[in-house]
Amino acid sequence: MLTITVHTDGASRGNPGPSAVAYVIQGVNQEPIKFSQTVGILPNNQAEYRALISALEKMLEINPKDAVISFFADSELMVRQIKGEYRVKNAGIASLYHQVTDGLDSLRRGGNSYSFTAIPREENKEADRLCNKALDSV
Repeated sequence: MLTITVHTDGASRGNPGPSAVAYVIQGVNQEPIKFSQTVGILPNNQAEYRALISALEKMLEINPKDAVISFFADSELMVRQIKGEYRVKNAGIASLYHQVTDGLDSLRRGGNSYSFTAIPREENKEADRLCNKALDSV
């Protein structure tokens, strides 16, 4: 059984402000799959969701079967919303939340299982570094 880890990060300088997303996927290839890009002017919470959506799009492109996928993010709010512990009240986040749940449903249909864990920023160093690198280029 394939075990995959996905670290995501979204950041906004100013809130809202110039924003970027990043992810690091490990367990698919020998080398981690790394991605970052700027995404315009957004609030930080929307940037966090967009980072997860970008990672989910890549996971759907990879199309794993029967994998155990562990998602890690330093946004406790986002993780708790996805786990159903907090309701999504913000209209700007609601459509992003539904994109995430649609992507997760697609992964589940491939026989995959997944979990979400909120981690401190110090444990999300590579995704955080990639995100800041993208923001520094603006």
